[in-house]
Amino acid sequence: MQQLIEFAGNNFILSAIWVALVAMLIYSFVSSAVSPVKEVNTHEATLLINKEDAIVLDIRDAKSFNAGHILGARQLKPEAIRNSQFGPLEKSKSKPIIVVCAMGNTARKTALDLHKAGFARATLLKGGMNAWQSAGLPVSK
Repeated sequence: MQQLIEFAGNNFILSAIWVALVAMLIYSFVSSAVSPVKEVNTHEATLLINKEDAIVLDIRDAKSFNAGHILGARQLKPEAIRNSQFGPLEKSKSKPIIVVCAMGNTARKTALDLHKAGFARATLLKGGMNAWQSAGLPVSK
């Protein structure tokens, strides 16, 4: 214990970075556990799509979307997403909505905005399109 205290005292910046990383890691686990938005894996997403007619909302840019997206996915313009304008989805408030991005990181904010706008069944695809393609699931171009 004495060596750890001595190391922290001699390497303050390194110790501060380590503490910040641990705090960020804890925050990410706690925020996802407390979040009203549920994460679904690729298997759960396919079940939602096939059994409950879920809407897949792809929030990637047009170039990435055109390179390959989940079959039947819809895309909203980035301006509409930034301004929380979900007009095209208003008729589907009772359906499950799966928000998809490249890796699953940026979809959380959009899913939270959807939840705040009254879309109670908004979820996000854990791992995004990378997870979908890694699982060998079909992609439309």
